[in-house]
Amino acid sequence: MTRKNIQTRSKSSNDSKQNNDTQSLIEEEEFLIQHSGEIPEVAFYNSLYYLQEDPEGPKLSLTEKDLMVLKVAVIERYKKIILRDLTPENRQKRIYRGIKRSHINYTRLKNFAQREGFDITSLTEEIKDAFLAFLKRELEDCLEDPSKTSINCSYDELLEFSKELGLSKDELPSGIEAICPKT
Repeated sequence: MTRKNIQTRSKSSNDSKQNNDTQSLIEEEEFLIQHSGEIPEVAFYNSLYYLQEDPEGPKLSLTEKDLMVLKVAVIERYKKIILRDLTPENRQKRIYRGIKRSHINYTRLKNFAQREGFDITSLTEEIKDAFLAFLKRELEDCLEDPSKTSINCSYDELLEFSKELGLSKDELPSGIEAICPKT
């Protein structure tokens, strides 16, 4: 759904509800962020521009509460796409981007959270658990034929991601290096 579709819907359905306009617009932008592409932070800044500065936008003065709703949507979207790529059942689907993309998105998430003052410790734990489960499953599935791996990063890149998640090399499944592509 595009902002234009939502904007048209908003104009026709919210004209009589002036008091709810701001809340409705924030909810619509939250929806757009949560269903954005691979970089939810870009959607966040697009939403801020549209809501506050766009000549065709509503030119709102956003409260901290409004901003928080949109920032949380960014974090939720990052969570969704990171975990998507750490879900073994997604490996053969078009939506799958791999560990390399999970690492990139985790780094983006971490930077956004630091800039905006969010504590993502519990989310990092969830991602770490998904990462380890993914590696274990991948190793099991590739025991007979390591060339069938869906791991799309080098062992060094995998170690870098694991370190960012707070894992040591010793915590990774034994033998994982053998199914990582050589660079």
